[in-house]
Amino acid sequence: MLGARVVEGAAGALLRLLLLMLLPSLREPRLGVTGVVGAGLPESVIWAVNAGGEAHVDVHGIHFRKDPLEGRVGRASDYGMKLPILRSNPEDQILYQTERYNEETFGYEVPIKEEGDYVLVLKFAEVYFAQSQQKVFDVRLNGHVVVKDLDIFDRVGHSTAHDEIIPMSIRKGKLSVQGEVSTFTGKLYIEFVKGYYDNPKVCALYIMAGTVDDVPKLQPHPGLEKKEEEEEEEEYDEGSNLKRQTNKNRVQSGPRTPNPYASDNSSLMFPILVAFGVFIPTLFCLCRFEPLKWARHSAEHFTDVTCLLFVSVDSSANQLILLF
Repeated sequence: MLGARVVEGAAGALLRLLLLMLLPSLREPRLGVTGVVGAGLPESVIWAVNAGGEAHVDVHGIHFRKDPLEGRVGRASDYGMKLPILRSNPEDQILYQTERYNEETFGYEVPIKEEGDYVLVLKFAEVYFAQSQQKVFDVRLNGHVVVKDLDIFDRVGHSTAHDEIIPMSIRKGKLSVQGEVSTFTGKLYIEFVKGYYDNPKVCALYIMAGTVDDVPKLQPHPGLEKKEEEEEEEEYDEGSNLKRQTNKNRVQSGPRTPNPYASDNSSLMFPILVAFGVFIPTLFCLCRFEPLKWARHSAEHFTDVTCLLFVSVDSSANQLILLF
């Protein structure tokens, strides 16, 4: 009997010890297969699509569904599958390696039932063109241009992930985005607008409830950081409303060309000097020959000698005209 009690007590103590060891781990947030602490982000995403590709769950737990436009609008491309995508997690490169494009404007329709703050995240990567001004297009949200003249290569370069993050608000039947307001009828219309340079496209996109701070950010891009450092604050010239930008790190193409109108008064002095040089000899001649004329000629045979001096100075052509 005593032995049974001892065994029972030991078993109870062992059970309590095991519970004490397990409780801290149960209280802490667990890391699932996605590698993200907690599960708030996946639940906040109300709609996500891997454009031109198959379904995929990213490292944050966001479930991207297969492209619903497959076989209906535009063309799907997996040309980027042969390329590694910079700034993206290796597990999520598929979101930037596939895409959907169209020769005309195309888009997606997303129903939203509840009011609140939302964020639209658009994913892009340029995997074909190797220079800027080859693919440029706009993005509209319910008629509002939320991305203007998007040139992916110009923004981040080749085979590099780029996200466009657009916050919006839906309240009392109104959609507010980037300072513009329009009537909201329960659906978001995301359009990729055909421009002058090639065709519009998108690699992946999703809509989540929340703010910009809740959106997972891409890995840093050294080239982008350098470009942002070169962009200085805009300043106003004194006495003028015109803005001018200064770039401290901008490399000049050569020495600064001097201003020919800064402090050069030679164009004004030259005509004056020429006129003065002509006036002195003329005055000397008049003073020398006038007494001789009065001595040689009598008053009745006096001939009036008129000397007319016309000096015309053309300051633009620097010419002197002397007439007698």
